[in-house]
Amino acid sequence: MTRIAIYPGSFDPVTNGHLDIIQRGSSLTDHLIVAVARNAGKSPMFSIDERIALLENEIKSMEKDGLISGKVTVNTFTGLLIDYAEKSNANMILRGLRAVTDFEYEFQMTGMNRRMNRDIETVFLMASERNQFIASSMVKEIADLDGDISSFVPNSVVEAIRSRGK
Repeated sequence: MTRIAIYPGSFDPVTNGHLDIIQRGSSLTDHLIVAVARNAGKSPMFSIDERIALLENEIKSMEKDGLISGKVTVNTFTGLLIDYAEKSNANMILRGLRAVTDFEYEFQMTGMNRRMNRDIETVFLMASERNQFIASSMVKEIADLDGDISSFVPNSVVEAIRSRGK
């Protein structure tokens, strides 16, 4: 059986923690789909197209450096994650965990998804020690206050934020 996983998120902006999960997750799957969520309820820093471009750029760089094993693609989705996973023929949802507070939310989400489709497993990867505290929302706040975000996000994101006058 082909192992197809969905790694969903807003990726606004993509962080070093996201890239760590992508790298490690790619070794567990035959095909990892990084699924950028369209959420009209949020006011994102980057458009969907910008987030996809930043992710694709970083994934190409990781592939070139031999850091990714297996196929990794970037796509976007709206609606229920479980519906998107079914349409993508995925049999796994990949989630990163940073802290206990992440676990409580993810535990509930996993239970709901499992009830809707028992054939799709959720797999959790703990964030690596150096990325456990990184959150996109905090990166955006630091950037808004003209702080240095270079140790939290790839250089392409730093440049993209700087080009916006931050």
